[in-house]
Amino acid sequence: MKYLLLAATMLAATPALAVPPAMSPADSAATKDMFRTIIDTPTVLGRGKVPEMATYLAGEFKKAGFADADVMVMPYDTKGDKTAVLMVVWRAAGKPAKRPVMLMGHMDVVEAKREDSTTDPFVLTEKDGYYYGRGTIDMKAGIVGISRALIQLKASGFKPKRDVVVFFTGDEETNGIGAEKGATEWRAMMGNPELGLNADGGGIGFLPGDKPLGASLQTAEKTFSGYTFTVTNRGGHSSKPRKDNAIYELAHALERLEAYRFQPMLNETSRAYFAAAAKIDPRPNLTAAITKWLGGDDMAADIVEADETYAGLTRTRCVATRLFGGHADNALPQLATAMVNCRIFPGIDPNATLAELQKIAGDGVKVTRNDDYVASLTSPLRPDVVAAYTKAVQTLHPGMPVAPEMSTGASDARPFRVAGIPVYGVGGEWVRVPVDLRAHGKDERLPVAALDDGVKHWMILVQEMAGK
Repeated sequence: MKYLLLAATMLAATPALAVPPAMSPADSAATKDMFRTIIDTPTVLGRGKVPEMATYLAGEFKKAGFADADVMVMPYDTKGDKTAVLMVVWRAAGKPAKRPVMLMGHMDVVEAKREDSTTDPFVLTEKDGYYYGRGTIDMKAGIVGISRALIQLKASGFKPKRDVVVFFTGDEETNGIGAEKGATEWRAMMGNPELGLNADGGGIGFLPGDKPLGASLQTAEKTFSGYTFTVTNRGGHSSKPRKDNAIYELAHALERLEAYRFQPMLNETSRAYFAAAAKIDPRPNLTAAITKWLGGDDMAADIVEADETYAGLTRTRCVATRLFGGHADNALPQLATAMVNCRIFPGIDPNATLAELQKIAGDGVKVTRNDDYVASLTSPLRPDVVAAYTKAVQTLHPGMPVAPEMSTGASDARPFRVAGIPVYGVGGEWVRVPVDLRAHGKDERLPVAALDDGVKHWMILVQEMAGK
């Protein structure tokens, strides 16, 4: 899950403040119980626990009165590891006014070792105003937010005017096969959703002292793609070194890659993001560079990109991540390879990036792709989604600025966007920046108050997007 690191001007006018949804003590207790159960379930690759979590959640939906036939746990194989999708369909009351809205998230988490953590990462621990545990941020709080919001809305008598579809996958952190299946073979089962609202994107941030920092609406993400640089050579005895050396040739290619700058680019999302950042970033040199870049000066984009806050947001970026070479200490290398990971600007074909990388690497290096991913696309800034997200954020956090963002990482949104279903990252949990930005890291945690706020956030979103 990605959180906005800078405050920003608002996407939409501040709505009339609504009364936040009520959370009774019983609701809060049930929310905490669900959170504890799924945090305590280690849904990491290889342990086979995702189906267990999906079955538990399915039982909670059925106990709340959702029809058994509309609550489905669907096992699938992800390159040898057994996992599952949870799909829940809340049928519209009467003839649907619109195509379904899909509520997305993923149940799997990345591995965490007990010896690397202060608390057991797979036992929910509450201390110092925080919940600690793997997945508290990425992204089991979002799973709880969606699930408990629907359960509480159903108990309150809310009747959706369009189908609401829950779609929780089991391999977002690894292979993404669940999302691919959802966007293709399972799409009809979901009624061909009009759009998706993704709990694994966007988010709300506070500075120390709980000063509002900003909320982000994720409408785009870069395409993940991997490449291999390979150099082969006839080799020979190390006592007879030659100019043609596989390791040296690969090293020179990687030096060229390090120095290379891909073409800066802007889309609707990143332009709005940087226009907001130019107004509030406290560093005059950066605001000046952003302003020049927005005005068409691509050279200024290099200054922007060099700052860690904005790294990866101005263009495609590729970086060497692994090296292999040689076969003996006393032999000239016959083979040298490097893994290069690229995060490609939305809309750019990874095959075009392959061609660009080949030019950078040179004739002596063979560049190949390691995957068959297609370009991620940008979701348009729909007024209904912007208004709903802004209302949810500012009802719970008055005055919180809201701005769009393009994630440098990847999520389950990509295959749906490629299939023509726009997806929006609208996470509702909040954190304190930067101390709580611990996803995938040591001592992942979530403020205790943010858990209930996440449920309220999703209650507002569902009412706005499915109640009108």
